[in-house]
Amino acid sequence: MNLSDIILNQVTKSVAGGGIQIPANVQQQVLGGLSDSILGSLTKTAATPGGLDLIKGLLTGQSDAASSPITALAGNLFNKNILSKLNLGALGGSLLAFIPKIMGGLKGIIKDQDGDGDVDLNDVLLTLKGGSGSILGSVLGSALGGGKSTQSAGGSVLGSIAGSVLGGILGGKK
Repeated sequence: MNLSDIILNQVTKSVAGGGIQIPANVQQQVLGGLSDSILGSLTKTAATPGGLDLIKGLLTGQSDAASSPITALAGNLFNKNILSKLNLGALGGSLLAFIPKIMGGLKGIIKDQDGDGDVDLNDVLLTLKGGSGSILGSVLGSALGGGKSTQSAGGSVLGSIAGSVLGGILGGKK
């Protein structure tokens, strides 16, 4: 499962569990827009200095999703790219209010992967690199302008390259 799938599952689960009724004619656009906005916020954050630390804090639960700049960026992207084009009225505000809940539901993705007893940058890289459909490759594929086909086809390669390079650089830092 890649990052896009994980986010879309969390979006769908959070919206359905929150009792939000999205009109059928815009449901896929809204759910996809929420998912794309969250992925976009992670992608943009990963490309900034200190971004991996922000992502680590959010995805391990060390930082509060409601006050995270990643969450704020996701809300801004969703508002700009989706809500501004749809006339959803109060539903738009309800959907924006759910973004922190969705982001909070992503915590726990990053765990101690290297067995050293803590979650550090190495674990972030291992988590983002690992699994079927590299999460790091997905984020890097998006950051480098690739669409979903680039993310799934080239994601593992990008994740492996980035993981190897960053792992070599950061090898002794824990």
